[in-house]
Amino acid sequence: MPDRSHFQRLRPIVSALAARGVPVSVFTDQQFQADVELAGGTFVDLFTRYSLESADTESMPMPSRLVTYAGKYADRIASELRAVNASLVLHDTFAVAGWVAADLVGVPRVNVCSGHNVDPVRFLKLLETDPRVKLAPRCLAAVDRLRNELGVPDASPFSYVAGLSRDLNIYAEPPEFLDVNDRHAFEPLAFFGSIVDESRDGTDEPLFPSAGGRAIKVYVSFGTVVWRYFTAPALRALRAIADWFATLPEADVLISLGGAAISADDANALSRANVRVEATVDQWRVLAECDAFITHQGLNSTHEAIFHRVPMISYPFFWDQPELAARCARFGIAVPLGAAPRAELAPADVGAAWAQFEQEQPAMHAALEVARSWELAVMAQRPTVIDRVRSLCLK
Repeated sequence: MPDRSHFQRLRPIVSALAARGVPVSVFTDQQFQADVELAGGTFVDLFTRYSLESADTESMPMPSRLVTYAGKYADRIASELRAVNASLVLHDTFAVAGWVAADLVGVPRVNVCSGHNVDPVRFLKLLETDPRVKLAPRCLAAVDRLRNELGVPDASPFSYVAGLSRDLNIYAEPPEFLDVNDRHAFEPLAFFGSIVDESRDGTDEPLFPSAGGRAIKVYVSFGTVVWRYFTAPALRALRAIADWFATLPEADVLISLGGAAISADDANALSRANVRVEATVDQWRVLAECDAFITHQGLNSTHEAIFHRVPMISYPFFWDQPELAARCARFGIAVPLGAAPRAELAPADVGAAWAQFEQEQPAMHAALEVARSWELAVMAQRPTVIDRVRSLCLK
C-alpha cells in the first residue's frame, strides 16, 4: 500500500528474491518505482488504475480505507495476478487487497507483519472502542462484499490487522522483541528484522555541522503516521522539547516533522537559536551522526536507532508504540519522556528526562551494543527465510 514505512519492510525481501532469480512483480504506488527497480523487481503501477481515493476518503482510522479498497478492487487485482502467473503473493498485513486477491487466486501468501507484537485478537478489541473510529458507508458496503462475495466471512472494517497467513508470517524485528508466549499468534513465523540498508557510504555533507561548536547532537522525530491523528499533541510536545533545549546551548537539535502538513507558523514557532526544524530528513543519515533520539518509538525508527547505537528518549502516541517503548526501557536502551502516551509535557519534564538520560548513558550504550548484535544476527539469518519463501513459490 502507498505508505513508505510499510513498503520499507518489504523491500529487502523483494531484493533478496530477485537476487535468487525469482521474477518479482511489485504492485504498488508510483512513488516507489525507483526503489522497486533498484531492488530488482518489476514495478506495476497499481494506484493510477485503482486509486485509493476512488475507494474511500472518509473512513477513520485511515487504514480502514484499505478495507474499502479491497472490497472494491481485490477481484480485479486477482485477475492481474493470474495474468502475470503469480505463484505466491508477498504482502504487508495492511495490504488487505493483496491478501484477499491471493486467496481468490488460490496461491500461497507470505505476510510481513505490521508493527510490534500486533496480535490481531488483542488489537481488534482495542479498535472496537477506539475514539478515532468513523466509518464511511462505502467501507461498510465493502465489508459486506468481502463477506458475501469475496470469500472473507470474518471481514470487518478493521481487517487491516487480520491478514496473518497460514503459509508464513515474517516478523520485522529480531526474536528478542517478541516473547515466546506471544509467538503462537504469528505461527508459522520467521524473523527478518526491518533494517533496509546497512552499507551507505556516508559521503554526504554532515547534517550536524561542527562549525556551531555544539557538543551534543539531538534528533527529534515523531514519524509520519502520528500526524494523521495527533497533530495538536505532537506540536505541544515539540514546543516543550524546543523550549527546554533552548536553555541548553551546547545542544544542536534537529526536529523532523515527517512531512506533516502543518502551517509555516506552527513550524517556525518550534525554531530556537539551537533548534532547527525540517519538513523531512534522511533519517538513516541523521541517526548515523546524532547522540540522542527523541522518538515516538515506531518500529522502523526504533530499529534504525539500535543499528546506529543511538540511545533513545521515548514519547509514544498510540497503537504498538507504548509497548515497544516499554520493551526498549526494559532492555535499557531508552528512557521515558512522559508517564503515559501523549502525556502533557512542560519544559521541566523534558529536563528531568534529559537528566535521567545523561545519568544512564554509559549503561545505555552497553545495552545498545547487545541489541545491535540482535539486529546483525537476524539479518544474518535472512537467506534461510528467503529459502522458505522461495520454497512456497515452487509449491
